[in-house]
Amino acid sequence: MKILVVGAGAVGGYFGGRLAEKGEDVTFLVRERRAEELERTGLEIISPHGGVSLTPRLIQVGTKETFDLVIVSTKAYHLGHVIGDLEGFVGPDTYVLPVLNGMQHIEQLVAEFGETRVLGGLCFIESTLDATGRVIQTSPAHQLVFGPRDGDWTDRLLKVKEALAGTKASIKPSDEIMRDMWQKYLFITTFSGVTSLFRAPIGPIRDDAAGDHVIRNVLQEAKQAMERHGATFIQDIEQEQEKRMHQMAPDMKSSLQRDMEKQGMVEADHLFGNLIEGAEPSLYPTLRMIHTNLKIYERLRSGVSD
Repeated sequence: MKILVVGAGAVGGYFGGRLAEKGEDVTFLVRERRAEELERTGLEIISPHGGVSLTPRLIQVGTKETFDLVIVSTKAYHLGHVIGDLEGFVGPDTYVLPVLNGMQHIEQLVAEFGETRVLGGLCFIESTLDATGRVIQTSPAHQLVFGPRDGDWTDRLLKVKEALAGTKASIKPSDEIMRDMWQKYLFITTFSGVTSLFRAPIGPIRDDAAGDHVIRNVLQEAKQAMERHGATFIQDIEQEQEKRMHQMAPDMKSSLQRDMEKQGMVEADHLFGNLIEGAEPSLYPTLRMIHTNLKIYERLRSGVSD
């Protein structure tokens, strides 16, 4: 099976690297700068689950080559460009597997590629690129979950399932991928929301009584907002996710917080703006505060003031 991984960054580089390590036919779609870096140094993964150095197969925009599976691991604010970049790579039998945070990207991908081609997907991983371009994966969690959005495992999709199995990463199929995606969205909204708001890892926030109260507020508000958008959750999801946050290593930071620390772009609207859009102004006060915090950051970052 021919697999195209869009991007060879902290997420795509990790999971694509693990698939290539297993022996799958993996190609990375990368920009010129990253291509030069990988051609010079190779793709190196540093992880508690075992390191690996690879010579990745690279391809750039403009090439014509059809793949069986395209894994999209970019940030939401790059998705519009990525969709355009995929011209020439997606054929009539290609599956597109996004592992972005949030849910709005599904609509964008379906509008471009159709209902039957777009799978559901998510990942749990703490990873980053260091100054030399190595993928540094630090947490026990390195999980990618995927499945058909309608729950129908076709014969062709079972071949994808087989190709993604057996790697050193935890890549698992799901019969309830849409529910799983909403649960991940709830978790990442809360985790990234509070860590970006307080500019702190999760430990000091949950250890402070007021900070812990904010965590619960975000969980409650986000769940209500997502249900307004059609989300379904398992019973006691708020208590389960609050417990999970209390089990995380105290120095854990969200990728959104790390992006802010690097003065990078953030997924303010994709994660938070879409949830509160169209709701009564009195609803979701904590989510609105987090969204405002991120929008002010964006304006300051771009040098624009009111």
